[in-house]
Amino acid sequence: MKLHDVFAQAKAENRAALIGYMPAGFPTKDGSQRLIAAMIEGGVDIVEVGFPYSDPVMDGPTIQAAADKSLANGTTASDVMETLKFAASLAPAVIMSYWNPIEKYGVEKFASDMAAAGGSGTITPDLTIDEAGSWLSACKTNSLNSIFVIAPSTGDVRMEKVLNNCGGFVYAASLMGVTGARTEVSDAAKILVERARKFTQLPISVGLGVSTPEQAAGVAKYADGVIVGSAFINAVQQAPNLEAGLVAVKELAQRLKAGIAG
Repeated sequence: MKLHDVFAQAKAENRAALIGYMPAGFPTKDGSQRLIAAMIEGGVDIVEVGFPYSDPVMDGPTIQAAADKSLANGTTASDVMETLKFAASLAPAVIMSYWNPIEKYGVEKFASDMAAAGGSGTITPDLTIDEAGSWLSACKTNSLNSIFVIAPSTGDVRMEKVLNNCGGFVYAASLMGVTGARTEVSDAAKILVERARKFTQLPISVGLGVSTPEQAAGVAKYADGVIVGSAFINAVQQAPNLEAGLVAVKELAQRLKAGIAG
């Protein structure tokens, strides 16, 4: 199933799509795949496979700690691709990666290997549209979606340019800041989604701060997708072992999905 089909199905069911993030290699290489399977079993529609990076400027302490654990495990780019291949065998999957690892891997090779693994696209939070020419070309060649991030600070002129080059869905950051579970989702998210709809027909998904069924339900009232990352990682970190973490992740996905379904 393609990203477009997932959002179309969710819309037909009068709900938003649930998108879950998990870094490759966390808490172990095999463990990350098992956690992804548990997320999907619990109701996650689309998986974001995180490419662990030593300087994740958009990510808060929870995801940073998970990335550090993954890197300490010796997770490589090949491991990320293997995790993507596994995830894509179960549900539509994308990679969430900063630009430096992609550039180091080789832009064309990264795109072709992603396509070979069954990936649907890549979210590149720190890649500006002005410097994205080579990546956009590689995505087009390999039929991948280039998913860009917009924020409350993105002006209309720039937003239109970004969204004209976006594919799959739009990642709308709910606030200016880093990822992490929060007690409430910023009101700026709804305004940002409303602004973005003037420039694109693509589904718009909201991330940064969503961690509870109530928050997911609130975001689902105006967004096409709800992105959850830190809450899943917290569930793993707070569990006494991986087996308990698998149960916690599946149950969290079920609660989030129930919240989105209303």
